[in-house]
Amino acid sequence: MPPKHNKDNSCVVVSTFDNCTTCFQSCTLRWKLYSIVVQIGSTNNHISAGLSFRPPCDSPAAKYRRISELKGQIYIKKWLFLKRDVRIADLGPDIKLETHEERGNLGQALRLGRAQYVSMDLRDKSQVYKACEGAEVVFHMAAPDSSINNYQLHHSVNVQGTKNIIDACTKLNVKRLIYTSSPSVVFDGIHGIHNGEESLPYPSKHNDSYSETKAEGEALVIKANGVNGLLTCCIRPSSIFGPGDKLLVPSLVAAARAGKSKFIIGDGTNMYDFTYVENVAHAHVCAERALASDGSASKRAAGEAYFITNMEPIKFWEFMSLILVGLGYERPRIKIPASVMMPIAKVVERTYNIFAPFGMKVPQLTPSRIRLLTCNRTFSSAKANDRLGYVPIIPLQEGLKRTIESYSDLRAELLPGKEGPSKAAVFLGNGMVADVLLWREKKMTYTAMVGLFVFYLSFVLPGSTMMTAICKVLMWGSIFLFLHRKLPQRFMGYSIEKIPESKFQFSEDMTRRTALSLVSTWNYAVNNLKSISSGNDWMLFFKMALSLFMISWMGSMSLQSFFVKVVPFVFVVFYIYDRYEDEVDSIVRTIFPVERLSNPEFLRLLNPFKPLDKHD
Repeated sequence: MPPKHNKDNSCVVVSTFDNCTTCFQSCTLRWKLYSIVVQIGSTNNHISAGLSFRPPCDSPAAKYRRISELKGQIYIKKWLFLKRDVRIADLGPDIKLETHEERGNLGQALRLGRAQYVSMDLRDKSQVYKACEGAEVVFHMAAPDSSINNYQLHHSVNVQGTKNIIDACTKLNVKRLIYTSSPSVVFDGIHGIHNGEESLPYPSKHNDSYSETKAEGEALVIKANGVNGLLTCCIRPSSIFGPGDKLLVPSLVAAARAGKSKFIIGDGTNMYDFTYVENVAHAHVCAERALASDGSASKRAAGEAYFITNMEPIKFWEFMSLILVGLGYERPRIKIPASVMMPIAKVVERTYNIFAPFGMKVPQLTPSRIRLLTCNRTFSSAKANDRLGYVPIIPLQEGLKRTIESYSDLRAELLPGKEGPSKAAVFLGNGMVADVLLWREKKMTYTAMVGLFVFYLSFVLPGSTMMTAICKVLMWGSIFLFLHRKLPQRFMGYSIEKIPESKFQFSEDMTRRTALSLVSTWNYAVNNLKSISSGNDWMLFFKMALSLFMISWMGSMSLQSFFVKVVPFVFVVFYIYDRYEDEVDSIVRTIFPVERLSNPEFLRLLNPFKPLDKHD
């Protein structure tokens, strides 16, 4: 049976908002803080281990308190339970735990009735009131996915939802409200922050809608301090990481497997503050404990915001490299200036704004992310240490070690090997031409390059016409063959190998293969024309149009321009693509998410020759 709504012993936890297509879903990372709450209350071992949680001895709620931990930010929540009853309020219809979570403190607390789950929409005031009824403490951690730059979405949760929580807390006599904010509330997306303190003002313009609305919500919580006896404070955890994360590490590994992690955006020297998940949970506990204390301590803690970090700033790209190397992947080395990436990111964002209604995937390359990846973002936790008693309990290196160990299933050696020829080789026919242009047979490649260079100097550079150049080649070739045949077997001590007559003849097998190749090429072209004439294959049409445009462009060049521009390009571009196929493909997919754009339904909507169905 769930615990009764008794003001002296009940607790509520409200969890994460996460936007998925048109509905909200709970983030899979959200349960970490829940577990910590359970751990804190179950045994004294965790207290002695450094979490330092001691309920006031003179309080009738010292053994069990009802905490209302509101729609939370990420997976911090798994670490907040043990001598308390906790009510978890989240948008999902129920809690879905993994096997190890079922066996852990959170699963045990749910089974024993120390934790209760409530499905709640933060934007519905009546549901918020019901979830907060009888609560003594509220931890408000709700926020939509920060990567979705949708102002209405963020405002409805971070501002209106926060107003609902504050209203419920003041009307229902909740004693303490801890709001999980973000360091981004003081970040304008342009100027870096070095050892930032809480005295930093909100910028006139934020980096994105998430930061702007988070700042509005934070201001509301601080303003509510003291209303009807409610004590409030806000914590700003910086860049949370740790076991159970479904965002940072999986995304980083996905980028590594796609070849994107080899690139550093910017000069790679920007500093960051990352915070291990248990330290973030510990900060929540410290904040609640400080507000619950007697006398001046609670007054000093209340009505304030606090930066929470591991107190160990590190280069952003070094941190990412440590995770990648720890999992067996290559560390980033290739630096791309932010000034190069920013215009591309702006084009990508505008493209997304146009094609998002047709199902285009949210791009990873956006201006706000470029700014986040290239700016300094370090913060001082001195105020949190002074007023909340916060000190990190897990060092950065230990947190990294635990994080890497928890993702053994994502290690590089478990990645299936790539089989078959490369795309460049397939495009070039996977034969002699591929061997030359992909530098697989270096002797043949160098011979071809020398031959083309001699041809350029002898026939192209003097300005010969195409017919004149062909005649000269045939003439010099005939002279060479004639003289070569007349030379003796040995000349000046060197043996001269004669070219056998069979080299000038087509064997029956070669003739058959050549004929089959010509027939296959012809049939391929005819089949493509048939597909185009059907008016359904738009991707094929675009490919054909682009190919004809390229041929037309090259045909408009003089022979000299062709040799100077196109020939060196061909020898370089195919080699690079063959060596870095995954990296090039991933960059193209990041800039132009063609998988969605090539969706048949999307292309059908763009078809100017076919009337749309009524439901379109």
